[in-house]
Amino acid sequence: MNSKTTIHSYPDQDLLVIELADKIAQLLKDGVKKHGHASLAVSGGSTPVPLFKRLSKADIPWDKVFITLVDERWVDSTDPDSNEHLVKKHLLQDRAAVASFTGMKNTAVTAHKGEAECCAALDKIPRPFDVLILGLGHDGHTASLFPGAEQLGQATDLSSKKSCIAITPVTAPHERMTLRLNAILDSKQIFLHITGTAKKGVLDLAMIPGPPEEFPIRYILFRKTEPDCALLGIYWAQ
Repeated sequence: MNSKTTIHSYPDQDLLVIELADKIAQLLKDGVKKHGHASLAVSGGSTPVPLFKRLSKADIPWDKVFITLVDERWVDSTDPDSNEHLVKKHLLQDRAAVASFTGMKNTAVTAHKGEAECCAALDKIPRPFDVLILGLGHDGHTASLFPGAEQLGQATDLSSKKSCIAITPVTAPHERMTLRLNAILDSKQIFLHITGTAKKGVLDLAMIPGPPEEFPIRYILFRKTEPDCALLGIYWAQ
């Protein structure tokens, strides 16, 4: 596993959320202080909801923070399955309501047809991301880098300069838009936020060296070590 990876375990989710939110808040404040702005990319699902709620109340200069998504289902932004819907409901509230948000879903009929427009929008967000938060699926996927997806090879090609790609999972519903691996790794700090023994079991398997296509989270865990390699903090609670 990459030497720039740290693992933090907690006896309960509440303590994890407090410490991770404080860490993220400090990194965003540091980014604003140094560059006049900061950028945050977040994932969906139920796991980050308590984290989003706590962050929304944090004393951060949110008016100077750019927020976007790591991936998105190609559904309307009002759909309960939409990550944009989730973020607007739980993160872009209270103090964080003034942050600048860029979603992935646009008016194109399919994610593939909306890819160019989405990439153009994402490219306006300052990079590297100050903070990028990932989740983990039971099949080892992260972002929308799904095992078995036809587009996985393109999505993880580090020679690509494009920020996003349309992808169709074989193990989950909905066409998706996801940040490509090169864009995910273009981050100062990545956090992998997981809860429960089942997800920890998946992570333990993924931490054993093997084909990254089997557990795509391996693309992050075993990323190349370079001087500017993104830091990865794994935060897990039972």
